[in-house]
Amino acid sequence: MADLSLYRNIGIFAHVDAGKTTTTERILKLTGKIHKTGEVHDGESTTDFMEQEAERGITIQSAAVTCEWKNHRFNVIDTPGHVDFTVEVYRSLKVLDGGIGVFCGSGGVEPQSETNWRYANESEVSRIIFVNKLDRMGADFYRVVGQVKKVLGATPLVMTLPIGIEDDFVGVVDVLEKKAYVWDDTGLPENYEVKDVPADMVDKVNEYHEMLVETAVEQDDDLMMAYMDGEEPSIEDLKRCIRKGTRDLAFFPTFCGSAFKNKGVQLVLDAVVDYLPSPTEVDPQPLTDEEGNETGEHAIVSADEPLRALAFKIMDDRFGALTFVRIYSGKLKKGDTILNSATGKTERVGRMVEMQADERNELSSAQAGDIIAIVGMKNVQTGHTLCDPKHPCTLEAMVFPEPVISIAVAPKDKGGSEKMGIAIGKMVAEDPSFRVETDEDSGETILKGMGELHLDIKVDILKRTYGVELVVGQPQVAYRETITQQVEDSYTHKKQSGGSGQFGKIDYRIKPGEQNSGFTFTSSVVGGNVPKEFFPAIEKGFKGMMEEGPVAGFPVLDVEVELFDGAFHAVDSSAIAFEIAAKGAFRQSMPKAGPQLLEPVMKVDVFTPEDHVGDVIGDLNRRRGMIKDQEAGATGVRIKADVPLSEMFGYIGHLRTMTSGRGQFSMEFSHYSACPQNVADKVIEEVKARKEKK
Repeated sequence: MADLSLYRNIGIFAHVDAGKTTTTERILKLTGKIHKTGEVHDGESTTDFMEQEAERGITIQSAAVTCEWKNHRFNVIDTPGHVDFTVEVYRSLKVLDGGIGVFCGSGGVEPQSETNWRYANESEVSRIIFVNKLDRMGADFYRVVGQVKKVLGATPLVMTLPIGIEDDFVGVVDVLEKKAYVWDDTGLPENYEVKDVPADMVDKVNEYHEMLVETAVEQDDDLMMAYMDGEEPSIEDLKRCIRKGTRDLAFFPTFCGSAFKNKGVQLVLDAVVDYLPSPTEVDPQPLTDEEGNETGEHAIVSADEPLRALAFKIMDDRFGALTFVRIYSGKLKKGDTILNSATGKTERVGRMVEMQADERNELSSAQAGDIIAIVGMKNVQTGHTLCDPKHPCTLEAMVFPEPVISIAVAPKDKGGSEKMGIAIGKMVAEDPSFRVETDEDSGETILKGMGELHLDIKVDILKRTYGVELVVGQPQVAYRETITQQVEDSYTHKKQSGGSGQFGKIDYRIKPGEQNSGFTFTSSVVGGNVPKEFFPAIEKGFKGMMEEGPVAGFPVLDVEVELFDGAFHAVDSSAIAFEIAAKGAFRQSMPKAGPQLLEPVMKVDVFTPEDHVGDVIGDLNRRRGMIKDQEAGATGVRIKADVPLSEMFGYIGHLRTMTSGRGQFSMEFSHYSACPQNVADKVIEEVKARKEKK
């Protein structure tokens, strides 16, 4: 039996270009998993194995690798930093016990780091911080530590301090043990010496050591009392306190270094062993019923419990479908039959493998705490629970964001449509934030995703991996509709034509709901004028109509329907009659309730050199942007704004032209807000034109 206290399931997450993948490469090199490190900028890193990743120098899929350090087994997941792929980060965090947040020494806390940090807070994942790239121009460790406090509202516990900075960065001082680690010029990670703290840093190290001890002993009242009486705690006691505080998210041990130059990574690996929790130390996953409500039971991490596992990622490769699974409890052997509680079907486990990015090692069994891949599962989707057929259960499911942008695609040649259908089916299984639907009127295939880059890469994968050439239409924005006024109305559905008729009368109010409330239905009928058993049918009728609003046929958001009276007929009334009445009522009353078009507004974060700030702000204003904040950094200015998605197509090209290629931006969906009349009119015209064309 493997000892679970020696397991660490960790993820590495950060903003684009903070150096996550390079850090992962160094971890693999140091743990002896690879002998030659591949560089991201050469397109040769181990975990970026898709062609698109190697070319663009970004991570798109989260990749899993297993390695060992000081007798501990690490399951490491390298996640993407780009905002269009946050779903990969979200689902990885869901199955991890700890994480390493990597921040760029010069870029600091960037927009995507904020999003990932928020996800990690929601998933309650313990983290250590690694401030990377301290060899870069403009790097400033202390500034980044300040940003972690200010921007993320987190408490960094500084564990190492840099010796030198930028070109003079040679090593780090371990604040806890007051030792200096200095690397030579060979660039090899193992070529370092442990020395005394440099004379010019002694005061600073003492100051940070004192802060570290004061923060750590807060985790143990007895130690704290002893420390206040002047007794210095031992290193062992301090490590125990830091481990507890890290696990409880009271603070985040913060390290520094340069992964690319191989400096400081060993201390981060030691910290994973010393401070991040093992699978048994994390709060167990809650079990839920079929509706997703917690039952009060938990999946206790132990190999002796019944099997409970979560499928968190599906990946298709040349050997067939791989289902990545985190086992929370129990054991799994080759040949076992397991139940998928989401579909109610059982499947047999044929082959199990341990992943090494895109390499694999065959396994015959796995147990609680492991992250493995099962080959050839048929009906499993992301978020499904796999369990022992004798002990069915459901683990808390994953919630994925709604897509905000869509494009219409068609295969270039007629024979391509079947091929395209199969390929898209596989891609939808892999990525829950990527959706596909067929436009009933035109027969076009509509791909929906989180942003331009997201869809761009999907089209690229279809072309290269599956050999499907596509004709791609203009990007379309996912508009929504809502209402602005309350309407009180009545509707009667009557049909009499031999035999039993249909009758249902409803009196109702339709009014605007709270923002993000979707659709709510309430009833205040008294005296049984409409029997209770017909309420679900009435609700179903209204809800079914929410897919197509009165303005331009977009889905309707935030509407409240209250049923306050009505009438029924003892013979002719039925559920179907009341459902039809509700549909008619929706058609009748929605146009009277001041319907309005809503557009998706994006949270945009632009980085620009100082001399172009005026141009960038002027351009965002022209795009109907609301400037929220601007903040000067060492190498430029960050501007935060809310901008409608429809104004942001092709923005990267404009930004590069304005800033001589030095500007960067990222955006993510923020909220829906009312469209100005002139924009709404234009959208309605376009919808009409499209319908007439068909």
